[in-house]
Amino acid sequence: MSNVKIDIYNHVMPPAYVDFVKAHGKEPGMVKRMTQLRLLWDMPARVAMLEQFPDVQQIISLAVPSPDMLGSPEDSPAYARVANEGMAEICRQWPHKFPGFVASLPMNNPDAALLEMDYAIDTLGAKGVQILTSVNGQAMDHPAVFPIFERITNHHQLPVWMHPTRPGSRSDYPSEDRSQYEIWQVLGWPMETSVAMARMVFSGLLEKLPELRLITHHCGGMLPYFSGRAETLWAQLGSRSADGAEADVLKRLSKPPMDYFKMFYGDTVLGGSASALRCGLDFFGPDHVVFASDCPFDPEEGPMFIREGLRSIEALDLSVEDARKIYFGNAFKLLQSKKT
Repeated sequence: MSNVKIDIYNHVMPPAYVDFVKAHGKEPGMVKRMTQLRLLWDMPARVAMLEQFPDVQQIISLAVPSPDMLGSPEDSPAYARVANEGMAEICRQWPHKFPGFVASLPMNNPDAALLEMDYAIDTLGAKGVQILTSVNGQAMDHPAVFPIFERITNHHQLPVWMHPTRPGSRSDYPSEDRSQYEIWQVLGWPMETSVAMARMVFSGLLEKLPELRLITHHCGGMLPYFSGRAETLWAQLGSRSADGAEADVLKRLSKPPMDYFKMFYGDTVLGGSASALRCGLDFFGPDHVVFASDCPFDPEEGPMFIREGLRSIEALDLSVEDARKIYFGNAFKLLQSKKT
């Protein structure tokens, strides 16, 4: 067990859910990508690829598009159920490689999302839930979302995986009709993660739910790299606002904003960049960084991000204790419910 490496953020798409994506996907480019990426839905092929990494076990989560991106509030609960039962079945078939999964929720139907959360965790054995950085453009600090954070934190006492989302149809400039050069994903997704984190911090979400454990994809997006800028400029919050009212936000927080940002967890999905990972590790600390691959979304469609992610960690020449935390220890703690 000491050599196990838990890949805590990677993706699958059960074949029955792929059918929903083909039928209801609203972004043609995304549909093309998901349906052509074999190791996303061909699990025997995925398991065969993972034989290259005998120490790696994957906690699987659903690739976007999420259920609420595919269907109306009436339809999305059924899509979520198919996704979750499909992932649970993958874990039952290959427990040695996929010891757990993260539930997807119909976030455009908050009442149904709570029911699906309970079913996925209590009946199917999900290790937590995945949310996106917005629900069809609705922010994560919207009051309708709070009961979901509250229930996963205080009742189930399990973590949240937050995945960025930004459609290709959202242009880079107002004068254009869509994003160019896939900027919407390459640069847009880390920005969306950073924005969602900021909204959670300044809305007081972490003040209300101090036990919330939230794993950010791509090691916290922009926050580690821009932490100095963020700290010094947000210390002046309200000085650039027309009415200055936002200055009162800092008075409502019980500690400096950057202390809240460091409550999040960051994964190691940085394309294999050791210098970027060092930045993220310096920001979050070794107790809040977890190994992840984003498999199979790499140029080799499977093994590259695992291999390069491992290499980037080894390149940092960490202490045995810190390396163990990142590979296994932190994930093991996250995956255990704090319920007694």
